[in-house]
Amino acid sequence: MTQLDVVYRYGAPPAERTMLALAKVRDVYGVRRMEFNEAEKTVRVEYDASRLSGPVIHQLLRRAGLDIVETVPPTLLPPDTAPVEPVKASVA
Repeated sequence: MTQLDVVYRYGAPPAERTMLALAKVRDVYGVRRMEFNEAEKTVRVEYDASRLSGPVIHQLLRRAGLDIVETVPPTLLPPDTAPVEPVKASVA
């Protein structure tokens, strides 16, 4: 399993209907966690990259009705929230 995080900035705050649809996105096999930061208008999705890809996560959020404005590059994230690079297995 390869765990990755992606952060999206959204425009309009999600309505109740969108939040209900996003709850179903959490049930998708491979989506591990979703965190909303209302102050920064961002959503962080932690997912299993061996099951899903970044574009698939983006599409799931858009189809749920989230107004995605941009993908936040990891360099713009605060240092304590930047995703950790996965450790690659070494061949001995």
